[in-house]
Amino acid sequence: MDMALPVVNATAAVLARVSAAFNAPLARAVVFGVHIDGHLVVEGLLIAVIVFQLTRKSYKPPKKPLTEKEIDELCDEWEPEPLCPPIKEGARIDTPMLESAAGPHTIVDGKEVVNFASANYLGLIGNEKIIDSCVGSLEKYGVGSCGPRGFYGTIDVHLDCEAKIAKFLGTPDSILYSYGISTIFSVIPAFCKKGDIIVADEGVHWAVQNGLHLSRSTVVYFKHNDIASLASTLEKLTRGNKRAEKIRRYIVVESIYQNSGQIAPLDEIVRLKEKYRFRVILEESHSFGVLGKSGRGLAEHYGVPIEKIDIITAGMGNALATDGGFCTGSVRVVDHQRLSSSGYVFSASLPPYLASAAVSAVNYLEENPSVLANLRSNIALLHKGSSTTDLDLLETIAERVLKEDSVFIVTSKKSNLDRRKLPVGIRLFVSAGHTESDISTLTSSLKRVSASVLSDHF
Repeated sequence: MDMALPVVNATAAVLARVSAAFNAPLARAVVFGVHIDGHLVVEGLLIAVIVFQLTRKSYKPPKKPLTEKEIDELCDEWEPEPLCPPIKEGARIDTPMLESAAGPHTIVDGKEVVNFASANYLGLIGNEKIIDSCVGSLEKYGVGSCGPRGFYGTIDVHLDCEAKIAKFLGTPDSILYSYGISTIFSVIPAFCKKGDIIVADEGVHWAVQNGLHLSRSTVVYFKHNDIASLASTLEKLTRGNKRAEKIRRYIVVESIYQNSGQIAPLDEIVRLKEKYRFRVILEESHSFGVLGKSGRGLAEHYGVPIEKIDIITAGMGNALATDGGFCTGSVRVVDHQRLSSSGYVFSASLPPYLASAAVSAVNYLEENPSVLANLRSNIALLHKGSSTTDLDLLETIAERVLKEDSVFIVTSKKSNLDRRKLPVGIRLFVSAGHTESDISTLTSSLKRVSASVLSDHF
């Protein structure tokens, strides 16, 4: 106790002197001839201590290894996340099963029905000339090519089909794809890259959405089929923007929108394209073989020169009643895809018999222009119905129309893959192969069942 007291007194005396020195108004140190105030020394020491504490390694207690019993208990308690989210009640799709070709009349669940659920626009499913061409192709080439086009999968019938489509549309060249829906989402990323600008209709279907996503471009949407919204969007992007003049710019639209059935105003789109110096990518899966005096699509429908459209794509699974897709345009546009389009480069080529079917279908369309008149007549007969907006009611109507009147129709269904909001409605695919009696059966059934369902609901 006696020894500790002098130490305490000495420490207190030192602290008192230091405190007095720093508290003195003129207390300062001289370093290399520079006067430094006392409080700066204290602040410097504090900063040094803080830096030291932040940079020192934290203390970690030694880990004790788990026993076998603890490991087993942890494994028993662990529950993995589900591979996919649970399917909610009402989200399951119980699709009708077809038991014959999807022609104007087909068999569903053992019963013959009038088919308004297949996009067989020209009624070519089951056409004898097309079937004969497929049989001849199967006997000559077999079923598949077993290789991509760029290596050993190119067969003469592929070149014949590409030449036929280009000649029919009046374009310099065309290129075939193995799968219809992959055509557009392979073509868009082949031309549109990161840093480019794409102005797209907000109502485009999933395949176009996927192509926009894969391109990694800057995507700006305009209101569905609203030419004023498109003009405003193009003006905002280009006005006073010198950078926009130096990058690639595209407008992406569908000719007939799969999700709404509306027709794009191509004449106005081309006018804006030329005014603001954009390129146009046009998806024509539902207009090729349907619109125009001779079925050549939206350009013929509006009287727009085909060369004003930079890139045209279409699936062949609708009007041509085959499969696969094509892109058509200038020689440079086509040649670029043969090296840069993933759907063309990495996919086995289109089975030869499907290419033969496409050639035969185009030949049939050229030789029988009256089929388009039949189609438009049937469409006119059908344009007398009404619509509702409740999806549950529409599902009920579709089910009852099938069960009670043997008329096969489908409602629009939203997929989790869709990034845009879809309109709700009943889809009716009219074919040139339908008769007036078929149309009459459909309209009368829709009116009767709709009135019954709506009266029960309200």
